Amino acid sequence: MDVMNSADRWILPAGIEELLPPEARRLEALQRTVSDLFAGWGYDLVIPPYLDYLESLLTGTSQDLDLQTLKVIDQPSGRLLGLRADMTPQVARIDARHMSSRSDAPVRLCYVGPVFRALPNRFVGSRTPQQAGAELYGHAGVESDAEILGLLVETVRAGGIDQVHLDIGHVGVFRALVAQANLSAPVEAQLFEALQRKAKSEIEDLVEGAMSPALADQFVALCELNGGVDVLAKARTQLSSANEQLGQALDELEAVHAALGRFELPCAVQFDLAELRGYRYHAGLVFAAFVPGYSQEVARGGRYDHIGEAFGRARPATGFSTDLRVLAALNRDSPQLAIPPAIFAPYDASPALRKCIGRLRKQGERVIEGLPGQHGGAAELKCDRELTFVGGNWVVSELNTGN
Repeated sequence: MDVMNSADRWILPAGIEELLPPEARRLEALQRTVSDLFAGWGYDLVIPPYLDYLESLLTGTSQDLDLQTLKVIDQPSGRLLGLRADMTPQVARIDARHMSSRSDAPVRLCYVGPVFRALPNRFVGSRTPQQAGAELYGHAGVESDAEILGLLVETVRAGGIDQVHLDIGHVGVFRALVAQANLSAPVEAQLFEALQRKAKSEIEDLVEGAMSPALADQFVALCELNGGVDVLAKARTQLSSANEQLGQALDELEAVHAALGRFELPCAVQFDLAELRGYRYHAGLVFAAFVPGYSQEVARGGRYDHIGEAFGRARPATGFSTDLRVLAALNRDSPQLAIPPAIFAPYDASPALRKCIGRLRKQGERVIEGLPGQHGGAAELKCDRELTFVGGNWVVSELNTGN
């Protein structure tokens, strides 16, 4: 039974948008620019399916992605399918199954397309982001992380956003402290959540009596260990009693800072040892990009080694993704896809006119054909020229506005 009234048919679901021609042209222009940028860095385009088996979509990911995935039943097989909420697992499968079997050489893949979310991120945002991202497989060194960070910054700048701020962390820091403290899963989860909010007093309450005073102080110190590269030296002092795993994480953060130097990134770089985006998913470095006037990250990524293991081959991997809709919205002055002025063609079935229209379109001209009995003419269709029959031939002439 149809319960929608005529007014309801105009309403879109929460978080679902439609783009009108100006916004659509702006997004398409940005998508083409970003695709060309990825190609210029040596990243090959792949197009994963919109609909996939649920277990493939959620391989190596967090529970959050499970909650965000729209699910349907596949009638032929009876298995659960999902609309992709993130393309990273699918791209990892492509590398493991189709690319890395050829050799152990690094593989660079990229993607641009819509993803679908059950709920908008946090309290605002689209449920149909236009996701663009790049993934580098087969290299475990920080040099590949630095390359991905360089490409991330250039991608944000491709949207016409000049002021970019990079926030870099490492999940190994927190994991090392948790292992050393031998924390239970519930306490670990509480500490993780409090660190995301930099809730120092809550962290102090959680660690008091749960571990040695020295180790408790190190958890509390994570709240304030953020800033420029000098914060890494400060961390070595304040976390000096930590284990080898934590020292290795700090080594990697210092190494990636050095590796970034060759890219001469035109942006601010900050290190945050309480930065744990994708904690359950990432295996090392994590990073995000921020821009003035927008409270959420505009791009994010990190290292997620061994995600391909579920697909038959584990490979080192690092990458990032962004939402092109957000980048386009943040720069309302970004260029739209250029649409050439149009030529109006009257409705006429003559073979000579059809041939003329076909030739003009092959030459790159935009030709709009009139329809019998239509309202409005060439001017209303925003044409600046028209086809007229002169001396036995169809010719392009300036539009006669009658003025």
